[in-house]
Amino acid sequence: MALALALAIACGGDPAGAALPPAGGGPPLDPSPWVAATDGTIPLVIVVSHGGSVAPAWLPDRDCVACVTATDLKTHELAIAIADGFDRRVGARPFVVANLLHRRKFDANRAVAEATGGHVPLEAMWTLFHARIDSAKARALRQHPRALLIDLHGHGHPIARLEIGYLLTSGDLRAPDAVLAPRFSAAGVAAVPSAALPAPAAADAYFSGGYNTWRHDSLGGGAVDAIQVESHYLGVRDTPAARTAFAETFVTVLLQYLADHYDWRPA
Repeated sequence: MALALALAIACGGDPAGAALPPAGGGPPLDPSPWVAATDGTIPLVIVVSHGGSVAPAWLPDRDCVACVTATDLKTHELAIAIADGFDRRVGARPFVVANLLHRRKFDANRAVAEATGGHVPLEAMWTLFHARIDSAKARALRQHPRALLIDLHGHGHPIARLEIGYLLTSGDLRAPDAVLAPRFSAAGVAAVPSAALPAPAAADAYFSGGYNTWRHDSLGGGAVDAIQVESHYLGVRDTPAARTAFAETFVTVLLQYLADHYDWRPA
């Protein structure tokens, strides 16, 4: 039920009226309707920063130098398909935390000033979003010694392939077989960097990671590693059938990855 409600909101439901602008002298803005968080039991947290579609008219658009406002279409739906895929396969789910606001209102993958466009009341949204991620990480670590966070995005680059951005520091994750891209390539989904394509061409656009992978990775200590996964649209995000098919591949790849590097296998 919680997943269905979150999906309904992301696809055009009306939580906008639930979080009203703070009136003069009234209570501060309540951002809780704009963050969808579902619990899990496996050592995997999926974060969706740019899949939101909620855009209250009273909330100002971000207005900053070089602000990116394009949404990552269907990434929240893709995260839900992946969570459902784990449930079907092993009877357990990853943690999922998703921002439901449209990116022109709020960018959940930026430091606070750029994320909010300088709109101070939205700082509560930024704080809550990262608190929900921190909570998911903490709950995962109460059940497992280590965990992986996937920051799930969508790109519009001309080459249809996954772009995997790493901020890996643990010694075992430096091993050649530790990277995710070759595993996706072996499963039939083009990805970079991999053995076949160690790096994108100099002229090719490529997302190597962002604020969330930096903020929530084990680089500064801790037991949660963060990887950014940028997915192409056609054949991955565009239709329910494509999302379900990709989710099955994702589950296959991640189950083996979690077994190899996090010593986790479903009971």
